[in-house]
Amino acid sequence: MSFQAYLDNIEDKTGFTPRELLAQASAKGLDQPSTKAGEIVDWLKADHDLGRGHAMALVHILTKGPTISEKHVGTDGVHRDESVDLWLDGKATKPAQA
Repeated sequence: MSFQAYLDNIEDKTGFTPRELLAQASAKGLDQPSTKAGEIVDWLKADHDLGRGHAMALVHILTKGPTISEKHVGTDGVHRDESVDLWLDGKATKPAQA
């Protein structure tokens, strides 16, 4: 599954866009450099019933921002992403890929 597909699945499961979940994390003080990944994972499990894999996708965005490595961009296979820039504002508003 691509990184973007993880984010889209998170939206399906929780009803919140990734950006909305990031705002929730910020409101809880979980966007601090000292915050451990486990704290974020525990919150996402308790409040949104997300598993570790999906939670770690949000941990990545909280700690590293919405840009991913070029490793899988443009490659073949199930982990292929269209861009290094992740869309955080929901599937309904995602621009079509060229």
